[in-house]
Amino acid sequence: MASERTWHPVLAIQLSMLVHAAGVVVLVLVPSLWPWVLGGLVVNHLLLTAAVLWPRGRVLGPNLVRLPIAAVARNEVSLNFDDGPDPEVTPRVLDLLDRYQARASFFCIGEKAAAFPELVKEIARRGHSVENHSHRHSNAFAFYGLGGLRREVDAAQAAIAGITGRSPAFFRAPAGFRSPLLDPVMAACGLRYVTWTRRGFDTVHGDAESVLRRLNRGLGPGDILLMHDGAPARTREGEPVVLAVLPALLDQLAARGLKSVTLPDACRDGAEA
Repeated sequence: MASERTWHPVLAIQLSMLVHAAGVVVLVLVPSLWPWVLGGLVVNHLLLTAAVLWPRGRVLGPNLVRLPIAAVARNEVSLNFDDGPDPEVTPRVLDLLDRYQARASFFCIGEKAAAFPELVKEIARRGHSVENHSHRHSNAFAFYGLGGLRREVDAAQAAIAGITGRSPAFFRAPAGFRSPLLDPVMAACGLRYVTWTRRGFDTVHGDAESVLRRLNRGLGPGDILLMHDGAPARTREGEPVVLAVLPALLDQLAARGLKSVTLPDACRDGAEA
């Protein structure tokens, strides 16, 4: 079970808090300087917005983009599947993973998990981990206030834990866009933030070869590879592209002696790479 941890704001957040506090002081002492205060706040928020739109960045807090060094030494990678569960796609993904004796982490949307609890139980029963991908997967998630973020994360956490009996240990924001206010919410749930080493863009591209090429580029130990079992793009034949890509990707992993594991298993030794 994930447990609450202490939140320590990173330097970027500390500086942003300082800018806001200094702005208040300046306005009280010298109100005529309000244009300079406003300009400073605008620059501050533009920089924070840039950080939000940089999914693999660490400006807003720790971010697992590769597996820990110990997992690299074990030739491990982690396949991650977002936006599920999906009653059509997820069972077929599970069967393919079973065929190759691979384990993965599924970042489930809370509402979908609640709608398909038996499918979530099946993910866990087959040895995969079920992680938190927010409750509703809103496109505006990164711009929610603290209360909205807390509701989204807590609701998904409760839904998944209620189904599997295990609280998720990892969180990925919708589209990878991370709010500057997210870290204290994750800390209260004992969650670690994770993005990816590379992704295939399999929700927008139906060309299986190009998706596979992105995932294969530089493939090696420690990689976190992101795909989607929920809302995947379709090939010209109408097949979910993730199902067209996954067998070839698993073949590549086997050929390179790489083992796909869940994020909790990969990170059981602690420190990040």
